[in-house]
Amino acid sequence: MPVYSHPASRLTADALHAGYDAKRILQGVDIAVAEGQLTVLLGPNGSGKSTLLKTLARTLTPSGGHVYLDGKDIHRSNTREVAQRLGILPQGPIAPEGLSVKQLVGMGRFPHQGFWKKDPQQDANAIAEAMAYMHVTEFADRDVEALSGGQRQRCWIAMVLAQQTDLILLDEPTTFLDLKVQVDLLALLSRLAHDHGRTLLLVLHDLNLAAAYADHLVMMRDGQIVISGTPSDVFTAANLKRVFDLDAHILRDPASGSPVCVPFTSATLQAAL
Repeated sequence: MPVYSHPASRLTADALHAGYDAKRILQGVDIAVAEGQLTVLLGPNGSGKSTLLKTLARTLTPSGGHVYLDGKDIHRSNTREVAQRLGILPQGPIAPEGLSVKQLVGMGRFPHQGFWKKDPQQDANAIAEAMAYMHVTEFADRDVEALSGGQRQRCWIAMVLAQQTDLILLDEPTTFLDLKVQVDLLALLSRLAHDHGRTLLLVLHDLNLAAAYADHLVMMRDGQIVISGTPSDVFTAANLKRVFDLDAHILRDPASGSPVCVPFTSATLQAAL
């Protein structure tokens, strides 16, 4: 198995302000996405997780501050060049009617194609590798919308993988999926970082899954980063109370050692009073 070092972050932001119309969401955010690792953004609804992801991915223009990709302001960079280095999957994507899985995954090759630049064999290889990694090869000729939710999500992620970027940003990739499907998907994404040297930034809402699979956690509240670090360092009862206003015990998974959040029941809270 190859061993990957972790150089300085290629995707960073400083003093980032962003929002929608007159509503400001991000309040001076600084972040450096850890290279070759799986980083998860956590926070209550409205904390700015998705807004930060969109701004980092160049799909939302900041009102202040800067995002840098390989040392260049991403919002002043060429769109095709950015798409060759950074892939993003927004929350709840919808495929055009009648689109097959192979056609969907093939859309990930658009940044590498041009009027004078086409390599059908390279495209075919990238598509086949992405479908194989996400275990969707058997669905290649089926309509995307005919698949289950988990199967569709794997197809969308295969499309992002077909871009062959080192940086991958995913917004709520496990939303509305069964727990077993969520676990399988996160295991695949974790291997992308650990076995293939990819850098992943995810928005998740499940605290325990985030703590189990993330190398790095970033907790947000009210448009700001409250704390970041390894799950062992930041996934504490005090931080969960501070960020989520959640009263909980933190236990350790006996197999992995990952922290596990167990919310207080009403009976537990009453007994503590």
